[in-house]
Amino acid sequence: MLTYSHQNIDQSDIEAVINALKDEILTGGAKIEEFENALCDYVGVKYACVLNSATSALHLAYTALNVKEKIVLTTPLTFAATANAALMAGAKVEFIDIKSDGNIDEKKLEARLAKDSSNIGAITAVDFGGNSVEMDEILTLAKIYKIPLIDDASHALGAEYKGKKVGAIADLNIFSFHPVKPITTFEGGAVLSNDKELIDKIKLLRSHGIVKKRLWDSDMVELGYNYRLSDVACALGINQLKKLDLNLEKREEIAKFYDKEFEKNPYFSTIKIKDYKKSSRHLYPILLFPEFYCQKEEIFKNLLKAGIGVQVHYKPTYEFSFYKKLLGEMKLDNADNFYKAELSIPAHQEMSLKDASFVKDTLFSILEKTKRGYCG
Repeated sequence: MLTYSHQNIDQSDIEAVINALKDEILTGGAKIEEFENALCDYVGVKYACVLNSATSALHLAYTALNVKEKIVLTTPLTFAATANAALMAGAKVEFIDIKSDGNIDEKKLEARLAKDSSNIGAITAVDFGGNSVEMDEILTLAKIYKIPLIDDASHALGAEYKGKKVGAIADLNIFSFHPVKPITTFEGGAVLSNDKELIDKIKLLRSHGIVKKRLWDSDMVELGYNYRLSDVACALGINQLKKLDLNLEKREEIAKFYDKEFEKNPYFSTIKIKDYKKSSRHLYPILLFPEFYCQKEEIFKNLLKAGIGVQVHYKPTYEFSFYKKLLGEMKLDNADNFYKAELSIPAHQEMSLKDASFVKDTLFSILEKTKRGYCG
């Protein structure tokens, strides 16, 4: 099966992990700070805290910003953790609709803030598929209304916005190292920032809220968590980070092939990356035309039968039963239509152009045979 995304593990990664396993300390050692420093150098920020998942990173980011009993404004088109972690930190969640590229609509965000900004604890943007949000506009809004900005850049390590790395702009920036991302630490995540006080707070909460005083003596000063990332995982991350740019080049090669081959096809549209952005190409979404919406499940199954692993990103968070009970029934037109249209097809560094050509030919063949018809 040609999966929609895939980890890149080679002999150098295996050796890095084996060497870490032979070290005296397997967790809480020097590899953690080494990985954090490497991330800071790559992204261009001063401080980082690595954690056992991006969900943990989000949770501690929200907690450090003290969003309890406040509202977090975010997108519904993301993995559920973006909103879940805000609830875990005691916040309320409100969803802002998206644009045609899957990113939060900064104009609708502006309208919401103009209506009432009195109890907003944070704005959380998500760089869908590795394509940056319009960060200048969103950052300006955050500054005008004096609201902290989180960039959930879980898809976007290595992406750029106007010549600056994604993850270097917001107050707190989140990355994920899940295996489907361009680099992996098995599971894992990080918070990056130029705000030392926030990162120090997050590091304290990462390990039970405990500080060492002297010898065996320590003190628990906050109610924290066990969100640590092991030295073995960090050793893998350090080695993976060295290969990130090469992985992104390979992903871009596949994406550029698709861009050319899919131009003006009669079945679907694609998302164009603007000239002042560089996407990490975590996903390659196609957006089916409306006459295929009701046939999407059939198309999905036929692609799987053909050996092409596809996925849908994402079911809007407010469509989950939990959120329906919490917020009631709701509908955001652009997010709903994006969900009806979207399929993520294979596009990653483990593929060849021959693989991409197979995906293209198979996709076109299946769509040509699919009976078109609008939903009744």
